[in-house]
Amino acid sequence: MNHHCILVGAPVDSGQSNPGCLMGPASYRVAGLAETLTDLGCTVDDRGDVAPRAPAPVSSRNPAVHHLPETVEWTKALASAGEAAMAAGFPIFLGGDHSLSLGSVAGVAAHARQQQRPLFVLWLDAHSDFHTPMTTSSGNLHGTPMAYIAGLGEFEAFPPFPDPVPTDRICLFGIRSVDTDERKALHAHGITPVDMRELDERGFVAPLCGFLDQVRAANGLLHVSLDVDFLDPSIAPAVGTTVPGGATFREAHLVMEMLHESQLVSSLDLVELNPFLDERGRTAQLMVDLTASLMGRKVFDRVNRTN
Repeated sequence: MNHHCILVGAPVDSGQSNPGCLMGPASYRVAGLAETLTDLGCTVDDRGDVAPRAPAPVSSRNPAVHHLPETVEWTKALASAGEAAMAAGFPIFLGGDHSLSLGSVAGVAAHARQQQRPLFVLWLDAHSDFHTPMTTSSGNLHGTPMAYIAGLGEFEAFPPFPDPVPTDRICLFGIRSVDTDERKALHAHGITPVDMRELDERGFVAPLCGFLDQVRAANGLLHVSLDVDFLDPSIAPAVGTTVPGGATFREAHLVMEMLHESQLVSSLDLVELNPFLDERGRTAQLMVDLTASLMGRKVFDRVNRTN
């Protein structure tokens, strides 16, 4: 299937504390994302970078939270851009820190509700991002999108999430860094992440196939959020939240090829790329290559043998 890809730049840098993610969208463009997609037979509409409105004064009861007004405006702007892009094709949100998913997934969810189709979310990340603005001790709002998407409270400063995603339609995949408050919240809401221990024991194929079978059976839309730190930092150093033990080159491409073969993915986030921390653009190029695998490029040509 050839996609009409809508590139939505989201130079969000307000959700974390390591400056540089705002350069992410430009880095993907320099790494040839549009040209790569075109070579795969996709049509590409690069809509440029989203520009949020000037932030209005808003505060949190948690004094640790920072850049809340800016993040709220990014959420509103990206939700609008995301809903419009979903109506036109296959959105690819170019980040930007992971707080952009507060808005991107809100826009996707609004479209899914309009289409009367259930939304599923595959979260490829080292972290569960299941904090609320009241439980985060760092105050970094890039650690809150999954809680917002699942409909948890304590997001009073944000627009109500259009259609919260039930936790049985959420797959946290590749997780290896969860703090105490998040662990309690995940347990309370019945979410068991597919962590790296499980992937070491069972492999990548069975857990992912199980989730994709759910999406297919429900005729759902599938949003994939790919964080750079899903990958092992030895192959993807350009992220401010490196966690050892991530997916290898082969494992990450396997995930993307399986997603392509499922033909279920309807939107994509590329998040947490910090070009300031990269080595000659290697992380940006890897993320572009993974996107290409999601869109149908094979790492190795397969030959079917009968003997």
